[in-house]
Amino acid sequence: MPRPAVTIAARAARAAGNIILRYMNRIDGLNVVEKQQMDFVSEVDKLAEAEIIKELRRAYPDHAILGEESGAIGKGPMQWVIDPLDGTHNYLRGIPHFCVSIGLLDKGVPTYAVVYDPLRDELYTASKGDGAFLNDRRIRVSKRDDLGGAMIATGFPYRQRAHLGPQLDMTRAILGQAEDIRRSGSAALDLAYTAAGRYDGYFEIGLKPWDMAAGVLLVREAGGRYCDFAGRDGIPESGNLIAGNLHVAKAMVDAIGAQATPTLLKA
Repeated sequence: MPRPAVTIAARAARAAGNIILRYMNRIDGLNVVEKQQMDFVSEVDKLAEAEIIKELRRAYPDHAILGEESGAIGKGPMQWVIDPLDGTHNYLRGIPHFCVSIGLLDKGVPTYAVVYDPLRDELYTASKGDGAFLNDRRIRVSKRDDLGGAMIATGFPYRQRAHLGPQLDMTRAILGQAEDIRRSGSAALDLAYTAAGRYDGYFEIGLKPWDMAAGVLLVREAGGRYCDFAGRDGIPESGNLIAGNLHVAKAMVDAIGAQATPTLLKA
């Protein structure tokens, strides 16, 4: 049985998903604001986040919240971290790949996670110590032993173009061993797919807390590992993340570490 916090978060994610789908046929008429260069937010992001916050506040009025659009609300050891529409760029262009991501941190440690793909009606959930699930079916990371034949996901974030050179070097190093690399535009779904064994691993530079708070727990509870580019376990403050099964994650640390600059290897 899902833990109560997961049930509440899943309800909030589905409510946000309904809003996202409702506006899909009206994308051209949406109010879209460029928060900073190449960083867009639509009224759908804001409406979906408001719906999530309403649901979480109703059940947990004392919990703190960190939303991509709303920022930090309240303080305390229990903090919900929300990305109401991970893959906004895809959504605004009509590309059918995006999700809702909700994670609960207990003193900074991922404890509950929900990632919801409203188009496919795929609900990924995890509770610390209880495993990871896709629509109530337990999921596991892939069994691949190394990067040979691996399918790896990544992203090229617009905020991190100063690191484009080493990022391309890392990509080249991975692609020299792996079967292929995918770049889909949703970090939370990349992590969910890694947890489900669809991808063998994932890496990206400069993620924000809401990009990974839920996804990393899915990977861990599916039997995998997440760490920074230097191989330090846990959510990286740098946002430079590697995730995968234990063997692939280690191989990615080795390949990426050989190409990363000292700045990218910092904690």
